[in-house]
Order: sequence, then structure tokens, then C-alpha cells
Amino acid sequence: MSEADSRGELTPTLQPAPGSQHLRFVGDTIRFELSLAQTATTPLKVRLRTTLGQAREVLRSIIEPVESGSTPTDEGWRDLEMSPDGGAWHIDVALNQVGFFKATAHVRDASGFQHWVEGENITISVHPGHTRFGNTIYCAFPRLFGATKTTNQPATAPLDERLAKLEDGGWTIIPPSGTLRDLTAELPHILGRLKCKWLHLLPINPVPTTPDARMGRYGSPYAALDLTAIDPALVEFDHETTGIDQFVELADETHRLGGYLMLDLVINHTGWGSALQENHPEWFRRLDDGKFESPGAWGVIWEDLVEIDPEPVALWRQLQEAFLTWCRRGVDGFRCDAGYKVPLVVWRYITAKVRLKFPDTVFLLEGLGGGWDDTETRLTEGGMQWAYSELFQEFSGTQVAGYLDHALKQGSRIGLLVHYSETHDNSRLAEKGRDWSLLRNRLSALTSINGAYGFTCGVEWLADQKIYVHGCAGLNWGADENIVAELAELNELLATHPCFRDGTKLTRLSPHESPVFALLRESKNGDALLILANLDCDKENALELALPPAWQQPTDLLGQAPPNTDNILSQRERSRESGSTATRFRLDKGAVHCLQHSKPKPSEPPIPERLAQCVESGIHS
Repeated sequence: MSEADSRGELTPTLQPAPGSQHLRFVGDTIRFELSLAQTATTPLKVRLRTTLGQAREVLRSIIEPVESGSTPTDEGWRDLEMSPDGGAWHIDVALNQVGFFKATAHVRDASGFQHWVEGENITISVHPGHTRFGNTIYCAFPRLFGATKTTNQPATAPLDERLAKLEDGGWTIIPPSGTLRDLTAELPHILGRLKCKWLHLLPINPVPTTPDARMGRYGSPYAALDLTAIDPALVEFDHETTGIDQFVELADETHRLGGYLMLDLVINHTGWGSALQENHPEWFRRLDDGKFESPGAWGVIWEDLVEIDPEPVALWRQLQEAFLTWCRRGVDGFRCDAGYKVPLVVWRYITAKVRLKFPDTVFLLEGLGGGWDDTETRLTEGGMQWAYSELFQEFSGTQVAGYLDHALKQGSRIGLLVHYSETHDNSRLAEKGRDWSLLRNRLSALTSINGAYGFTCGVEWLADQKIYVHGCAGLNWGADENIVAELAELNELLATHPCFRDGTKLTRLSPHESPVFALLRESKNGDALLILANLDCDKENALELALPPAWQQPTDLLGQAPPNTDNILSQRERSRESGSTATRFRLDKGAVHCLQHSKPKPSEPPIPERLAQCVESGIHS
């Protein structure tokens, strides 16, 4: 060992800690700091080894082994010199690319020996800059936007006697349904009046129409026959435009009104007789008896579907081209149905191919039914950004507190868990009444991270007929009793208030089993919000919290009565102990409050001029 060789003598320590996981956004910076447990007596070179700033190289290292069979020799790693800083070293790295990146560090002594930081690599998930706040999602089933949308009819409405006899005799009876243009006409309502940011479309591909291959009267949109085609039932035949043209009209109008478009694309299965199945039956799973296999979950087999075998690499190439095709047509993100059933290696390839050409694309994992490991790996190595939250199926105080502890933790390190108050697979919230729907929507929105909150079409109109995807339920559109104003108020709050932006600290204050859930939101600029939710719509409940005196007379940002009125703070009893800071809040049945003790400081972004004109002129129906 040379005199300058310090091997075994230097112990570098890195911050952030090795093995830690971080979520950031394009436009941020991240600081790395290295220190030594010993005082160095010889000159040292300290370098950060990272893939940050190397998005293209990282993506190519995923793609090339698939397409050429080669072993990647360059995964994008590079060394960045760290600057000395009073006996330590640091570097600030600008985050200007979307992707999943890694970092570690080493110290090089005068002999050239490298002393590496012990532990796993630090990982950094960098998301598109526009997703740092206001990610409100409106889930639309285009079929429901036709003549029946103003009704509250069940998904499978009774037919007249003549048609019922035909259907019973095996004839295909498919009534008219909504079109893409019907949905386009409602964009001022969705993006303007409701102030949603994302329009999420259920699948729009052609579906089977023959009785043996079709489930229900209309067929399920999840039984796609062609991944890049559009169901003719969703198209107006005007002799001038194609279905693709009319989809592009929808995408263009969404963007013109300031929104983003998300498409549900299914690659775990297809419908019977799909183009893939007919041309490549070898790409589908078969049972031991040679029959094609249908997928299922929760003990239910979906017999109108046939499951794809994800092993053939040639299949991966067709799948990624489908995603790219929709991106070229104006799609900004994808809901990945049953994404946990698609192997990680397939998702890595698909997301890498898409991100090379459309770097800001958002992938939303539908991982319900899979394990947490499936979700975590797809939100990191798999190149996805968001996943479904399971808050919609948690109800008691213990359930809500436990799940939100998990969601809030994961949302700050690997990816957002989007709180859909109601999905297309669940019973309607309004089935249990207006108060229940308002409670669950407010809870989902006000406990969201970065405003990642969604709801299904018709929630705003208190539609109570369950959306069966093989039917055509009414949306109760235009009903006098509705929660349109309340949802718009929530969405505006998520888009403008600092406490719903990135970097907000979220702390649960209520006990684990409390029927009143309390969450403190503290923004980077010093704003604070106290969220209180009585999870019980049948009983008043109380919660005592130790809070600073500033919370004695808060303002409710939901447009409800001010603190000193009977229906808010008249229900609160202060502790009678002299000098105590304990405050007792009494909440009405199902009540939710968003309290602030100082003057609100939101900075509302400008509404696009054309969108404002559309809303003002009442284009929405």
C-alpha cells in the first residue's frame, strides 16, 4: 500500500441516506452532501455517481436488450464532481428530465483508490412538472353521454315487448349510446365548471357484438377487439370525418380548454376474436386442455375476455406501438388496467419507448388485486407515476387512518396514490344519499397528495345507478339536487392553495381508531390547513386536539359557516382547564371541514381565455 493510499481508513457518509427513495418534479433541484468520519490528510476527489440527467441513456439501456438482444454496456451512469464545503462536499443537481434515476457517491484518494458509500443506491423518481399540483380527474364512460344521460335508468334498462322477445331469442339488440362528440360538448362543464384537470376515458376500442362473445347488452369496453381502433358506436357518421378524426377533436378541445387527456388501455387481455387473437393466437394463454384462458379476479372469471401471454417479445413491440399511436393522437396519459398482471419487464420496455418520444406521459397503474410489491416496482423501475388508492373501500376510523398513513408515506417517496372517491366498478356513492357522497368526495380530495383526486361521471349529479361496463346507466345529468358547486369548490382549492402543492407536510393528528379523522397540512411557505372529517353519517362525533391558540377561531375554506356559528365552532367546547391549549371539536353527521387560521394565500392560475368564454356563454348542457 502506498503512503497516499487510504483504503480502509475513510468512511464516507452521504445525504440523502443510501437506499432512500425520493419523489421530485421537473424544475426541482436535489442536494447531495458527503462527509467523512475522519479528517483527511491528503487531497481527495469526491464525486457523485448518478444517472440523473441521463434519461435517454437510461431508456436506451432498457430498450436495446429487448430489440437487439445485446447486453447493455452503458446504463447512463456518470460522475459529477462535488464541491468542498467546510470539511464536507456537496452538489446541487437540477432535475430537468422525467424518469427513474439512481445515485451514490465515492471518494478518490491520492493513490486513485475509490472509497464508496456503503448501502443501496438512492433512487429519485422525477415526475412531469405540471403534476406537482391540481391533479383532479374526471372519469368519463363515453357510452353514457347520449340521450339517456339525463335519466337515472339502470345499466340494463327494460326493452319493449317486441325487442325483449328478439333479445331472448338470441338476437343482438344494441340501443344507441353516447358518442365522442357528445362528450366533447360537455368539456366546458368538466374542465370549466367543475375545474377538473384530467379527462380520463374508459376504453374506446371496438367490442364484440355477437351474443356468444359479448357480455351484457352493449358489451364491455374492456373486451377490446383492436387496441388502436375506435368503437363505431362512439362515432357520428357525418360523411366527412373518421372515428380517429373525432377522437382528435376531443383531444384538441381538451387541450384547448387547459386540460389533459388520459386513456384507459388494456394490454392484459382482449375480447374474443380480437385482431391480436386472430393474427397471433400463440400470444394468448391456454389451459391444459388447449382452450383459451379467460382472466379473472376476486373469484370471478370474465368469460368475455381472453388472457394475453406476455412472454413473446414480438408482442411487446406491438403493444408499445399502440401506446405511441395514441400519444400521437393527443393522449397525455394512460390508465393501465390490471397492470399488476403484466410483468415488470414488459412495462419497463413500454414506458421507456413512450418516454423517449413523449417524455411527459403519465402512467396510472390499476393495481387493485395485486400486492404492494407489484405497485412499488411499477412506480419505480417500471417507469409509472401514479397508482390507484384504495381509500374508496376504507370506511371505519381505523381503516381510514391506517390506509392514509400508508398512502401519505408512499406518495412522498415513489409516486402518488390517486384517491378516486368512486370508481366505475363500485356502487354509486349517491345510492346512500347526498351527505354520504359529499363526505367521501371531500375526504378523498382533502387528504390527497398534490391534488391527486378523481371521481366518475355522474357523481356531481348524484347519479345512483351503478355503472356496469356492459350496460348504459343514466347519469341523472342536470338534476336539481346535485353537488356540482361543492366539487368545483374542492377542485379549485386543490389547484390553487399552497397546502395542496408538492412539498407539503402531512401529519395525522387524530387517534388511530377515532371516528373523526384529523389531518394537518403544512405548506413550504408557512400556510397550514386542518382537515376534519366525521366518517359517520349517522352520528355526531367529537375530537379533542392540542393546538396552538391560532386555531381558536379558524375560517372554513369550504364556504361553510364561519367558526363562531352554531354549525361549526358552536359545536366545539374548549377545555375548562386554565391555560390548556386543548380544543374539542364537535362535528355534525358526516361533516367535513377545511380550516385555516390565517388569511388564505392561494394564487389562482389564469383560466384560459377561450375556456372562460365557453363557461360564461353556457355551452355546457
